[in-house]
Amino acid sequence: MKKIEEYVRSIPDFPEKGIIFRDITTVLQDPEGFHLAVDEMNKLLEGVDYDSIVGIDSRGFIFGAALAYMNNKAFVPARKPGKLPCDTITEEYDLEYGSAKLQMHTDSIKPGQKVVIVDDLVATAGTVKAAVNLVERLGGEVAKVIFLIELQGLNGREKLSGYDMDAVIKYEGK
Repeated sequence: MKKIEEYVRSIPDFPEKGIIFRDITTVLQDPEGFHLAVDEMNKLLEGVDYDSIVGIDSRGFIFGAALAYMNNKAFVPARKPGKLPCDTITEEYDLEYGSAKLQMHTDSIKPGQKVVIVDDLVATAGTVKAAVNLVERLGGEVAKVIFLIELQGLNGREKLSGYDMDAVIKYEGK
């Protein structure tokens, strides 16, 4: 079996010159790659005490739901606005150019619940920090934050200092 890094497609100069885009669709399209990715992410949860997994829209749903199923935990989606049908809370966060919002149902996390947050990739950590804020506003405790890929050159780890964070694959650049 190949190493998980071998399943990730790297596309140079996308979306702009000097950037290497890390494409995970090649991981998902290969049964062995997808299986390996979920298994490796699951290893990051060994010894972690938690009640539910929050998956971030949209690729965090893929990995988060698989992990929740494997570990018999609840799965909670953190979605873009207008996608959840019941009462929601909203967190706005900054992007490189502009801002965005993330929402969760107000009844999705109970006070005192321990939560793992899952996404495919962390770069600047704006989106995941919004998810952390939503969980905490609902009274939950963030037990761990995990990713398949961390782009270390974009300093997302700094924005998540104080939280237990890990990634399966760590790339030094952007």
